[in-house]
Amino acid sequence: MGETRPQRLVFAAVGLAALLAGTALWIATSPGERFAPEISSSAIFAAGFHDLQGASRSLGEFQGKVLVLNFWATWCAPCREEMPAFSRLQAAWAARNVQFVGLSSEDPPKVAAFARSLGVTYPLWVGGDEVEELSRRLGNVTGALPHTLVLDRSGRVVAAKVGAYTETALTAVLENASVESSPK
Repeated sequence: MGETRPQRLVFAAVGLAALLAGTALWIATSPGERFAPEISSSAIFAAGFHDLQGASRSLGEFQGKVLVLNFWATWCAPCREEMPAFSRLQAAWAARNVQFVGLSSEDPPKVAAFARSLGVTYPLWVGGDEVEELSRRLGNVTGALPHTLVLDRSGRVVAAKVGAYTETALTAVLENASVESSPK
C-alpha cells in the first residue's frame, strides 16, 4: 500500500525541519569571521555572576589564566556527560594556570544539587539572562547547549564549540592554548 498525500507532507515537513536544524547547528559550530565574539576581553572579565552561596563574582578573578567557560543547564544531557571530564581536566590543568567555570541561568539551589550529584569540582556560577546574553555575544547564535569557550591569558577566545567536548579534544585545545598564551 502506498503513502497518502498527507503522509508525504508530514515526511517532507520533518525532513525540512531536520535540514534546518542541521544547518543551524553547522552555522553555530563553523569557524569563521562572521562568528567573532561581539564582546571585548575587558567586558568578558567584567561580566558579573553569583556563586552558589550568593556572593558576587566576576570572570576578572581569573585574568591571566587560560579560562574555560562552559555554558550549561541541568536539563542538558550532553552537559551532564562532559562535566565529569571537565572536573578531571580542572584537576590536571590547575597547576598550569587553567581555570574552568560553569555558567548557568538556573536557580542556585538547583545548580548546587546538580553539582553535588555529579561531583563537579570547579566553580559553577549563575546569572539568569546575563548568562544567555554572554553566550550569545560569544558566538552562540542558536542558544544551544553546551557552549564552551577557551580564552587565552589575555581573554582572547582561542576555541569555541557548541556541543559536548570529549576529554581528548579539550585536552588538545588546552595544550595549544597553553603554548600560545605562555608568557614570553
